[in-house]
Amino acid sequence: MSGEDDTDDRRGGGLTTGEVARRLGVAPTTVRSWDRRYGLGPDAHTGGRHRRWTPADVARLERMCALTATGLSPAEAARLARRGPASAPAPGPPPGSAPPDGPPAAPDGVPAPPPRAARPRDRARTGLQLGAVRQECRGLARAALRLDAVALEEILATAIADHGLVTAWTEVAMPALQAVGRKWESSGEKYVEVEHFLSWHVSGALRRSAPTVPPGAPGGTVVLACVPGEYHTLPLEALAAALAERGVPVRMFGAALPVEALVEAVRRTGPAAVGLWAQSRTTASRPLAQHVAAMEWGVRGARRRPAVLTLGPGWAGRAVPGLSRPGSLAEALTAFEAVVTR
Repeated sequence: MSGEDDTDDRRGGGLTTGEVARRLGVAPTTVRSWDRRYGLGPDAHTGGRHRRWTPADVARLERMCALTATGLSPAEAARLARRGPASAPAPGPPPGSAPPDGPPAAPDGVPAPPPRAARPRDRARTGLQLGAVRQECRGLARAALRLDAVALEEILATAIADHGLVTAWTEVAMPALQAVGRKWESSGEKYVEVEHFLSWHVSGALRRSAPTVPPGAPGGTVVLACVPGEYHTLPLEALAAALAERGVPVRMFGAALPVEALVEAVRRTGPAAVGLWAQSRTTASRPLAQHVAAMEWGVRGARRRPAVLTLGPGWAGRAVPGLSRPGSLAEALTAFEAVVTR
């Protein structure tokens, strides 16, 4: 902890549970659960209902976080965290010699977390390359590695409520998802359960946050769908929720919508705009986008066509003449709103 943090601890007689949770990047309910289940509560008890956590108490919880991030079960991590660091550490190298390879060993052969000063700032003590991200994103990554559903739900709901859906997606959820995906790709499928777990909870949070928007006037609806063969839906789900948050009626058709079904959906809804998501260049289809853009409906003399927006990295290098390709969630929101309100 910094000197400023220590001063705050002394002035207030320790940190509250909420302050500890924010410092660790976990939900307050997780801190309370570790106290009840594993005896990782404050050593000293003060009067009143609110418990105070000393620097030593917080250090024990930090060790719990670091150990669970290595893949240990919460129960085993708690046992080692209660034991604390080894009481008789091995002597260090003689002055002037090179540092030993790898971190020192902790009890039972579990790798101990490196000293605070040596921890890379962009790894959030998880081994995930996060970069310069919000604290909520670091907490989300830790909770995902622990498979902590309660913490995930609370962090996501709080981020959406505090910052709005667009910021919560772009600065909290998406960097964590990308970091977990990179970890999975580089670890031989070791973290596939973490990626699926985090994706499922992010999807649920997006749906819960989106208000129900009544059907708009004819030509005022947005249709969103993944192109055939495309199953990456989360970015499109974020767009659907953000449009609903702004009062735009959305019809979301999700993953890998067949061509015939897409054409029928457009014909039946008569949308103002259609968003076609492609994560991969192998799924992005120019002929499909052009076909949808050429569809018409309405009475003779007042025929209408939808504005088609090609969404996702799959369309990079495969631009369709005359069709918009927003590069971000914010740009897509602006483009769809402009079409609907035209």
